[in-house]
Amino acid sequence: MSFSATTKNELSRIIPDSKCCQLAEIAGFIRMCGTIQISGKRKMNIKLITENPAAARKIIKLLKLYFDIHTDLIISQSKMLKKHHYYELIILYEMKAEEILRKTGILIERDGWSDIDYSIPEKLVKKRCCKRAYLRGAFLGSGSVTDPGKAYHLEIVTNNNILSEDIKNLLNKFGLNAKIVTRKKNYVIYLKEGEQIVDFLNIIGAYNTLLDLENIRIVKDMRNKVNRLVNCETANLNKIVDTAVRQIKDIELIEKERGLKILPEKLRGIAELRLNNSDASLQELGEMLNPPIGKSGVNHRLKKIEKIAEKIRKGEI
Repeated sequence: MSFSATTKNELSRIIPDSKCCQLAEIAGFIRMCGTIQISGKRKMNIKLITENPAAARKIIKLLKLYFDIHTDLIISQSKMLKKHHYYELIILYEMKAEEILRKTGILIERDGWSDIDYSIPEKLVKKRCCKRAYLRGAFLGSGSVTDPGKAYHLEIVTNNNILSEDIKNLLNKFGLNAKIVTRKKNYVIYLKEGEQIVDFLNIIGAYNTLLDLENIRIVKDMRNKVNRLVNCETANLNKIVDTAVRQIKDIELIEKERGLKILPEKLRGIAELRLNNSDASLQELGEMLNPPIGKSGVNHRLKKIEKIAEKIRKGEI
């Protein structure tokens, strides 16, 4: 089961007690996956389609609780290659379809005519609890969340710019910093930070999924920290090896061309130690001297040896 399906199954078990939240969630769901069908004499039906059976059962229960109607569930198979099942609900005119559209703010009166309003009615999401319920319904209708083990990405897809802006603004009232991108003819409201997705799941009540995501985040963060430490250690080790190889080449050049006897006693001592301890760090070389010296002292002497080797290469000595 996908991470999205697991999230929606958990959300489908949440049934709001208050009527205002029931209506807000119904509105969010219908907005996302509902279409209006016009039959004879301007009678309106509502058709709802979802790929999640738990979400379909939940909307049936909410419609029964709020509008006292019962809708039958039709299971169909997609004609696409993978042939997924999808679940279809039809709310007929005789089953208060027009009343539902008006109560959810989808159908309004404008200049004496019935018209579609694509914005989210302010009165529907006036309370904080209703905002959360609307977002839960919207996510159940057309939302998805990527498996956090692969990437952090949550989105809600709409086909209307006005609606997408309203959903984005509703999300941002909770401080989520949601953004919109167009994809073909759709508008995608998305969150791409793990912390934002955790906050959203908390807002809509998916607490078990939230904990699963947090556990995955902890493991990923720990793995990333370990990788960074390993990479840092590897880079430092490579740097030490490269520096040691360069120093040994300088010392071997001096020994071949002039002999180490041309070096002052302190430089000759560190040169011989470097030749015999190619994998030692500067600190370790310093500790081998008698008396011992620090890392900076060793580096200073080796820099002097490097300058002498450079002069030999240039024929200056």
